[in-house]
Amino acid sequence: MSIKKAALISAVSKYSTILLNLVFSAILARLLSPEDYGIVAVTVVFTTFFALFSDMGIGSGIIQNKDLSQKDIDNIFTFSIIFAFVLCVAFILFSFPMSRFYKDEVYIPVGILLSISLLFSTLNMVPNAILLKQKKFVSVGLRTVIICIVSGIVGIVFACLGLKFYALVFQTIINSVCVFLWNYLSTKPKVVKKINWNGISKIKNFSLYLFAFNIINYFSRNTDNLLISKFMGTSALGYYDKAYKLMCYPTQNLTHVITPVLHPILSEHQNDKMYIYEKYLEIVKLLSLCGIFIMPFCFFASDEIILLLFGEKWIFAVPSFKFLSISIWAQLITSSSGSIFQSLGDSKKMFTCGWVNALITVAAIILGILEGDIVSVARNVGVVLNVHFITTYIILISGGFKMSYIKFIKFLFPDFFLIIFMFFSGTLINVLVGKLLIENIFLKCCVRFFMMFTVYVCSLFFSKQYKYLTKFFRRKRTKTEKK
Repeated sequence: MSIKKAALISAVSKYSTILLNLVFSAILARLLSPEDYGIVAVTVVFTTFFALFSDMGIGSGIIQNKDLSQKDIDNIFTFSIIFAFVLCVAFILFSFPMSRFYKDEVYIPVGILLSISLLFSTLNMVPNAILLKQKKFVSVGLRTVIICIVSGIVGIVFACLGLKFYALVFQTIINSVCVFLWNYLSTKPKVVKKINWNGISKIKNFSLYLFAFNIINYFSRNTDNLLISKFMGTSALGYYDKAYKLMCYPTQNLTHVITPVLHPILSEHQNDKMYIYEKYLEIVKLLSLCGIFIMPFCFFASDEIILLLFGEKWIFAVPSFKFLSISIWAQLITSSSGSIFQSLGDSKKMFTCGWVNALITVAAIILGILEGDIVSVARNVGVVLNVHFITTYIILISGGFKMSYIKFIKFLFPDFFLIIFMFFSGTLINVLVGKLLIENIFLKCCVRFFMMFTVYVCSLFFSKQYKYLTKFFRRKRTKTEKK
């Protein structure tokens, strides 16, 4: 299966899920308070950490290694079952000191319930990897949409019943349980009586470096949540978390349309670096051209976006979202790099990239916390995510591909100028929209979108960058068609 076809399948499911999640999120944001979101956000930080141990890079190792037999996979699955229950019990015990740390006993029942989600997420590691390795992207896409609907409805029903933050908890549980059941019934890995460690030995070197990267990346991505909740309270965290997740939407729903299919497909060419490099440049350019519009639009339309999606009680999330949005272009591109490191089989350089970026991120977050407000944290995080672009591609292009980093940057020169032009145009459009005195938020957002999109399309044609979009989406003719 080609990257384009796989990405199209992934895109249909992703964008369907985007619309559904936006609808569900908009409804839940009006039924629940920032404090409710803050409580769950704190607990999810720790369940995410425990989930890192549940995978340990094994899922990606199964995809990358082409020599694993079915017996090897069955042995790995059996190991994951034992480990799943160990992690589940460990997190239940962890919820008690967590409640003492935050001085709120509510984290005990929340932690116990979310341990169920952790259990099934761990059990899902092997079945999910099998589906991706077999390139069954249609099944994965259909699963994503159906389970999103089911879990979203459950969350809304529970919120209407007045269960507050428990609505978000049960939404998470239903999602993880349904995903596992779907994947397991689709792949049916077997449980063996006695574990043979040969399968794990085949992937341990690749998986350990990937696991180490995930641990470091976890801490760098969650230090802000941990410190804000500790020193500024759950309400402040609720505003920041909502802004951060909204900023991540373009990355999760554009980059992550392509990245899930990159590793299974490009890993087939892990010994041909030039092939992977040329294919990746096409992906980088596509993501860059998308970011050129999305980043300035989110920056200038931050008020309208927050008010439309979440309502007036979330207005204090606007400044944080505005600062975080300046990193969208860099994140769109950088977040695709992990799949390429893995496709090259070079998880060691991915680990190096992770700890370098983590040091920079944590330092920036601490400085923001010391300034005493969430807007300072958001500003610093927005800046440092742009720095990640520089460090990541020095390591990937120069170290991974052994290619010229300068030539890679020159390839993106036109995009840098288009970004500057779009921000300049956005400033002028902002003044014009203000003079129109439009009171309706939705209409105001539509007018701004139309103006900025018109400028964006014109700039693509004048700069001739549109050819990269047409090249990517143009269907290659077969030999028969050419004749």
